[in-house]
Amino acid sequence: MYEQAAGLAALAAIYPPALLIAAVYLESAHPRKMAGYFLGGAVLMTVIVAVVALVALRAGGLSLPSHRSPRYGLRVGLGAIALAAAGYVAWRMRSRGQPDPAKPKKPGRISRMANQSRPLTALAVGILVFSPSVSFIAAVQAIATSKASLASTVGAVALVVIIYLALAWVPLSLYLIAPERTTQALQAVNAWLSVRGQALLGAALTAIGLILLIDGAVGLA
Repeated sequence: MYEQAAGLAALAAIYPPALLIAAVYLESAHPRKMAGYFLGGAVLMTVIVAVVALVALRAGGLSLPSHRSPRYGLRVGLGAIALAAAGYVAWRMRSRGQPDPAKPKKPGRISRMANQSRPLTALAVGILVFSPSVSFIAAVQAIATSKASLASTVGAVALVVIIYLALAWVPLSLYLIAPERTTQALQAVNAWLSVRGQALLGAALTAIGLILLIDGAVGLA
C-alpha cells in the first residue's frame, strides 16, 4: 500500500505551476509570510480532500473482497481520466505552437492573484493550485481500498500529503536555510520548466493513466 500510494503521489506532485507560484511568493516583499500562507492553503485543501475521499471510499466498502469489481473499475475510470487529461495537455501544446516573443503571454487568474501581496489571497491560491486532481485521488484510493489498520491508514495518508505538497514546502524550507541560493535555483528551474513544463506534466499524467488502467484491467481479469 505504502509503495503504490507514494509512487502515485510522487507522480501527482509533478505540477510545474505550483513551483512557479512558490517562486513568486519567495521573491515577494514578505517571502516567508506569503509562502507560508500559500503552503497553509495547500495543506488545508489537500487534507480535506484526502479525508473526504478516504471516508467516502471506505464507506462504499471498496476495501471489501466482495467489492473487487467496483474497486478495480474505479481505477480503470481514474486511469482513463488521467489519459484524457494528458491528451488535453498535448493538444494545448500543439495548438499554441512556439511562443511569439513580440506577444507576451497574458497571465492567468491564479498568476494575477499570486502577484497580489495579500496573505488571504496567498491562502486562496494555495487552495486553488492544489485543488483535487485525478492523480491525488488515485493515491488516496490506493490507501482506501487496502485492508490496512487505522494507524497504517493515517500514516499512509500523511505520507501521500507530504509527497504531494513537495513543490510547496520544499522551496520554503530551502529558502529558510539559504535564501539567495534558493531564489537563484528557483529562477533557473522555472526557466527550464517554462519550456518543458507542459511536456513534463503530460508525461506524468500519461504514466499515471497507464499504471491505473493496467492495474485496474488486471484486477478485473
